[in-house]
Amino acid sequence: MSRSFLDQPERGSGTVLAAGLALVVIMAMALVLLLAQSAVMASRAAAAADLSALAAADALRGLMVGEPCVVAEQVASRNAARVVSCSEGAGQTIEVRTELIARTMLGTAIGRARAGPPP
Repeated sequence: MSRSFLDQPERGSGTVLAAGLALVVIMAMALVLLLAQSAVMASRAAAAADLSALAAADALRGLMVGEPCVVAEQVASRNAARVVSCSEGAGQTIEVRTELIARTMLGTAIGRARAGPPP
């Protein structure tokens, strides 16, 4: 004897539950990947700022040829970034802010660094 569909009202509810759970897992993984991408981009922006500030500080001290901010822009462009601001400070220090040319869904990654002569 076979049972009819009306005798089993919860038939297929496990499939709906599994599909809902799979959707939650996929959304969580997408969020984790998005945050990981943002962390990598922030790290790249910070590295570009560090390298640009170090090169600009060397140019400011006369260890390299060129204007400090121009040197910073050249180094930043080699690291897929652009210089947002470049300013000289006291004691032959220089501060550079960069942003990556590539954007993420959460916005643009920004890096900031200050460099100068050793203490």
